Amino acid sequence: MDKEIWIRADAPDDKDKRKELVLSALESGIGIAIVRPEDEDFAGFGKVELIINDNGKLSGGFELVELATPEDQARAMAMAGKVKGVVLDSRDWTVIPLENMIAKFRDTGTKVLACADDTEQAKLYMQTLEKGVDGVVVCTENPNAIRKFSDIIQDSGSVELSEVEVLDVKNIEIGDRVCVDTVSNMVPGEGMLIGSQAACLFLVQSESEDNGYVAARPFRVNAGAVHAYAMGPEGRTRYLSEYRSGDSVVLVKRDGTTRLSAVGRCKVEQRPLILVTATDGENMHSTILQNAETVKLVTKDGAISVATLKKGDRVLAKLEAGGRHFGMKIEETIREI
Repeated sequence: MDKEIWIRADAPDDKDKRKELVLSALESGIGIAIVRPEDEDFAGFGKVELIINDNGKLSGGFELVELATPEDQARAMAMAGKVKGVVLDSRDWTVIPLENMIAKFRDTGTKVLACADDTEQAKLYMQTLEKGVDGVVVCTENPNAIRKFSDIIQDSGSVELSEVEVLDVKNIEIGDRVCVDTVSNMVPGEGMLIGSQAACLFLVQSESEDNGYVAARPFRVNAGAVHAYAMGPEGRTRYLSEYRSGDSVVLVKRDGTTRLSAVGRCKVEQRPLILVTATDGENMHSTILQNAETVKLVTKDGAISVATLKKGDRVLAKLEAGGRHFGMKIEETIREI
């Protein structure tokens, strides 16, 4: 996800309680913590960035603004374009003041982060005025409540999937195929969006099903040939050949829900390949996959192995118009065939 998640660990007077908040945040995947000046030793707990709160003045060019009156809001809005970011904290949030903040700070170069007590509040702030805040600061003294935010950190939103109809499946030359081994186990119906054209990315299932010959490897997507596009964070595409250990990847389920994971390793090996051609009713699209029983395309109610895939089968894909420039979507007429 492209939103920042922080923890506000400076509130409790007891240092042990502040320490527990930071440790719980790290366990949940939160790597930025607001702490007191005397808590700089918390940096030794792991890879964590400490933001020091010195009477509302935060290190790193940020300001903490407690919102209680209209005057507080005016003071915060006056910081637009003058500081790196503003952390907004209020015990009585309403959506309208936050809308004002987001509108005011948009395109000024100043980030807006809002304090949230729970995950529902955090999701609301992330969606306000469509764009949402730039980040959420978790404000709770309950370590167990912090752990619930791990779902938000993994959540990458959703994509719209459509059915395309297979026109042809044929063997082609042996080529370099990429297996993407992630750091997450996937379930049947979940995988990565892959395609030879950015206009159509096919949902290739993870190796999450046993087939009687090879044990399931639910962390793996046998993704396709090195030239293929794969959808990554923020809707950007990358060539499969570019992925490296530690890179972020987007995992997609058949209902379109997505989550973030990371590459554990990529394996590039020479394998027999097949060309799958399909249509959305108007245009033709294709992808190239390894000719192996364990490679499957996701359907509305299951998955089909490429070994049995045939003309007329309907599989799920992400369709979009326009083109790509360095992986970013652009409004330009581009034909990829």
